Amino acid sequence: MWIEKANKLEKEFKFDDFKDAFAFLVQVALVAEKFNHHPEIYNVYNRVVLKITTHDQKKLTSKDFELAQAIDGLLTKK
Repeated sequence: MWIEKANKLEKEFKFDDFKDAFAFLVQVALVAEKFNHHPEIYNVYNRVVLKITTHDQKKLTSKDFELAQAIDGLLTKK
């Protein structure tokens, strides 16, 4: 579940290993490019934390929620 924290949407994802976490990050990068909206990405081994905000607006916008939904869709495709 995405949580709102400090004007950002934030979610933690856990995978079996680094390879799976990194494969997910590659998919996130491709979706972010398609949306031209890029999350903050943090990765340690099998854990990925994404934070999304509209930096030029300094707040959450519909773009953030659309990107979050698209990222969640990556996991339902498996």
